[in-house]
Amino acid sequence: MLEAYVRVGNESVKATSTELKRLVLRGRNTSYDSQISTYKVEDFAFSKLRERYKKWTGNSFDEKDLISFGLANEQGYLTNAGALVADESPIRWSRLFCTRWNGLNKSGGTIDAFDDAEYSGSVLSLIDNGEAFIKRNAKLMWRKTANSREEMPEYVERSYHEALVNALAHRDYLVNGSEVHIDIYDDRMEIYSPGGMPDGSIIQDRDPLTVPSTRRNPVLADIFNRLGYMERKGSGFGKIIGGYEFQINYDESKKPSFRSDRYQFTVVMPNLNYNVPQDVPRNVPQKKESNPLEIQILNMIKKDNKISTEKMAMTLGISSKTVKRHIKDIGIIRFVGRGSNGYWEIIDD
Repeated sequence: MLEAYVRVGNESVKATSTELKRLVLRGRNTSYDSQISTYKVEDFAFSKLRERYKKWTGNSFDEKDLISFGLANEQGYLTNAGALVADESPIRWSRLFCTRWNGLNKSGGTIDAFDDAEYSGSVLSLIDNGEAFIKRNAKLMWRKTANSREEMPEYVERSYHEALVNALAHRDYLVNGSEVHIDIYDDRMEIYSPGGMPDGSIIQDRDPLTVPSTRRNPVLADIFNRLGYMERKGSGFGKIIGGYEFQINYDESKKPSFRSDRYQFTVVMPNLNYNVPQDVPRNVPQKKESNPLEIQILNMIKKDNKISTEKMAMTLGISSKTVKRHIKDIGIIRFVGRGSNGYWEIIDD
């Protein structure tokens, strides 16, 4: 039986079945995202794509653009990239798992996680939902200056935006049963994506600022560029690191890092405010005053003061645990009584 080997770092290892598929595609000078799928254009909507394209370019997205952008062929079938961009993406392993863990690891005690969510659909929706999850779980600190105050975020929006976009654009979609993950701990955020470096190297052995751009999914990367999510010149690592270096509470211990092996790639972004001096005001919720989830929860309770957390969770597409956490954060809601006989009371409307 013939065997194939791939280069991983400084050694050659026997190729897995997924790596064999990748070798076949490379031998044909093609990619997973450019392959024609069995899904028909007429069965799917592209409202997220149209909305973003109009917002970014000022132009309307025409049906024929699906073909010119590499999202469909002239026979009316989507490419895999087109299936990933469709509103209700049929590629079921294209999902995003987000968790705010309790502590420094995944076993924080009696409560393992403060918040969790699972998102599916268009990769464009995954970007928006992932960033919204980070913002609702990130807090803002500040310190006074002579004439104003300086804001000190836990995480840099430019950096985690770049990390999330890269994770979705460059992940290995040949890997079934594994998704992109956002894991937030007390001291750091990690964004994980299936598949190592496209060229088989190990990022720990290289200088991230000198790594040339290699696109595993060129059609998807081109779409992200056209929509303003990423640049063609491949400066992602530099943006992630550079975003941190300009923060007032940055030092070398807070520098983002990267790790990879043949199966995965992870970006680690430290919490800039972890172990800060005690005289700095702490725990100011980021964008607290306009949290859309808490506004919706409050409105549902005003409309029906006997509504269950389970029903709210189902309506909002989040877990009951997340609903309870937001009710606690709102601070003006309490439950009177027990079980089905109880009701919600707004203490100070």
